[in-house]
Amino acid sequence: MHTRTLGQGLEVSAIGLGAMGMSQSYGPNPGSRQDMIDVLRSAMDHGVTFFDTAEVYGPYVNEELVGEALEPIRDQVVIATKFGWDIQGGKSVGLNSRPEQIRRVAEESLKRLRTDVIDLFYQHRVDPQVPIEEVAGTVRDLIAEGKVRHFGLSEASAATIRRAHTVQPVTALQSEYSLWTRDPEAEVLPTLAELGIGLVPFSPLGKGFLTGTVTPATSFADSDIRNQVPRFNDENLAANQALLAQVVELARVKDVEPAQIALAWLLAQQPWIVPIPGTRRTTRIKENAEATHVGLSADEVAGLDALARSLGVHGDRYNATHMGYVNG
Repeated sequence: MHTRTLGQGLEVSAIGLGAMGMSQSYGPNPGSRQDMIDVLRSAMDHGVTFFDTAEVYGPYVNEELVGEALEPIRDQVVIATKFGWDIQGGKSVGLNSRPEQIRRVAEESLKRLRTDVIDLFYQHRVDPQVPIEEVAGTVRDLIAEGKVRHFGLSEASAATIRRAHTVQPVTALQSEYSLWTRDPEAEVLPTLAELGIGLVPFSPLGKGFLTGTVTPATSFADSDIRNQVPRFNDENLAANQALLAQVVELARVKDVEPAQIALAWLLAQQPWIVPIPGTRRTTRIKENAEATHVGLSADEVAGLDALARSLGVHGDRYNATHMGYVNG
């Protein structure tokens, strides 16, 4: 797999791996902890060197999993993790990006990840109670101390990105972006291009929708977050099939998988975009990695763009509570 460069010269594999689903959000895990360790380690065999986790995933257990899995190859990979939630009694109860909290999370994440330095430290969601300048300043100090290498933001607005960047240059913004989530295009993408900041799209496959494996007849496990996502209710899911049909047809013509078309479309948008699809299966890691070799013509990219814009997307990407945390 070829590499891409985010802001501040951070070089990573063109497609990364989001580890969240190995610990939460998508129903019972199909494998054991050792199976997930094996999946994480196998990613290197397919050229993946960029791994994403967060203290809130689990909470805590996902960082522990990633730390154990990657410890033997730590010098060959880039690990991103996140701060910003107030976790009480094993549950997130709101936001907390006070400087002392950021420092506490950094120290604990370093231990769980079994490393001396966090490669990329994101603010997971913007905390309206703490000026972003204080957040950026705290991470700047952690960088100066050698505990963090790069600063990132997640689901932040263009204005917030600019304010943070004046204090500590931002390496990457992590936000949801895909064929059926186009929110960053109006203001955020131009800002990133101007400032030289990379974009790391999470849910680049639309929480599984763009793989073609989710239909209106799909039944999710009780613990699957898609039960709470309006976009996945029966009516909206049925209405959203028209976009998927075009992705599936293009995949058929090119003899590739729908997921590979969706990832190739993202990679074609900008050279500083690095998607982090999540999976719990080595076969999917291989499939996602091979998307870097799927060529889309300018006409094919434009056709998907035009169709997505004309059809729109039915339903929000989060429930009302979590929609309140984005674009801060």
